[in-house]
Amino acid sequence: MKTIFHRRRWFARPRTLVGLAFVMFGAMLAGCTTPDLPAPIPVQAGPPTSAPPAAATAAATPTPAPVTLRYAFWDARQAPAYAACAEQFMAQHPHITVVIEQTDWPEYWDKLAADLAATAGPDVFVNHTTRLPDLAAGGHLVDIQPLVERDGIDDTIYLRRLPRLWIRAGQRFGLPKDWDAIALVYNKQLLDAAGVTAAEMNALDWNPDDGGSFEQMLARLTVDTAGANALSPTFDAQHVAHYGLTMADSDGGGAYGHQQWSYLAASNGFRFIDYLYADRYHYDDPTLIATLAWYQRLINEQGFHTPFAQIAEQDGRQLFLEGKAAVIADGSWMISQYVNDAPFEVGFARLPVGPQGRKSMFNGLADSIWSGTAHPEEAWLWVQHLGSVACQLTVGDHAVTFPALQSGVDRMIAHYAAQGIDVSAYTAQVLEEDGLFFFPVTEHATEIVAIMQPVIEAILRGEADPASVLPAANDQVNALFAQ
Repeated sequence: MKTIFHRRRWFARPRTLVGLAFVMFGAMLAGCTTPDLPAPIPVQAGPPTSAPPAAATAAATPTPAPVTLRYAFWDARQAPAYAACAEQFMAQHPHITVVIEQTDWPEYWDKLAADLAATAGPDVFVNHTTRLPDLAAGGHLVDIQPLVERDGIDDTIYLRRLPRLWIRAGQRFGLPKDWDAIALVYNKQLLDAAGVTAAEMNALDWNPDDGGSFEQMLARLTVDTAGANALSPTFDAQHVAHYGLTMADSDGGGAYGHQQWSYLAASNGFRFIDYLYADRYHYDDPTLIATLAWYQRLINEQGFHTPFAQIAEQDGRQLFLEGKAAVIADGSWMISQYVNDAPFEVGFARLPVGPQGRKSMFNGLADSIWSGTAHPEEAWLWVQHLGSVACQLTVGDHAVTFPALQSGVDRMIAHYAAQGIDVSAYTAQVLEEDGLFFFPVTEHATEIVAIMQPVIEAILRGEADPASVLPAANDQVNALFAQ
């Protein structure tokens, strides 16, 4: 998709609470990332000059040559927000035209790789933390730190330490645009029919041995065509009307289980890596093995979860929207799709509390500049605007993803509160003590996914023993770094 845009009641004091959350978030990140950022260098004013004589005629300012910037991203639902930001930007810079190119994930990354290989990359593109190390190592990204210092950019306007995700060894490869967390999304109609309240959904616990109250709730919400749930002795597992739980996407979460199972594994004590840009993974950890063994039983023995074959064929999100599952764990960037597309009322609940607490993967995107752009200064102007207050407020008003500025977050909260929709399951997660863990950012992301995805899928299908296949896969992953 290519579009040319020419110029022409959540909770009391949300700002205070979410601000407090990011104080804790900042403290957590400070111990596992790069050294402190260099202080922004203020722009120095030039020497004073005297006014020209009254009769003097000022020299004409040359009109800048027209410039076209290509801006690439993957989320079609954010196109209206990006279009509005482009209109703002082009009104300020009438010689620049922004061409927006949207390609769905994962085709986005295939296209980007091909464009970069052909030295025909977009001038600016939305970047993901998992892709950052390899793109930077390949020389495809502009280090914007000198530009940040030259222009006196104040990165403290962003929510605490989000800028640090995009800095490595003193180089900076993007300005933050948003953040995300995970929560449970549920079908209110199905919960009401089962007599389940929102309070019950927000008070679940989980463990890998018997599944805790989370597993019992999923059994209660798994109902056959005769109306009996999975706790009933008359339940017919061969004729299920809807399952208790399903899984976002169709790949089982790949190497990271972002929305699918990472929240359970982390709540059981699992850590993918020890710090950002580490060179060793822990897929052989007993806590992950136990977590995925439980998930395997939930699907293939207990039957409280959509069979993975159905998910691989159709995508669990679609199954949920069709009323074939009562609950799905998913990211905050999907709120608008559930609210707008579901033919039933949806609710959002907190993640279950595991042996090590309630945990959510935390990530944020940024806009990066291609190192081969013919218009680096104009691209930098566009990146600055994307991270500006004006654009971030616009993103918040469109309410698809939580912006990187608190004022934008407040706008998104207000948008849903006006509709009577409570999205605090996401924003409250950052208030949870030690409730966040970060997307594992390392080199070799593509190769790691290629190794781990078929292993995870085999586990979820019930075709492989986690205790056998995960250690072997972990050896393959870590061998990538030995090279």
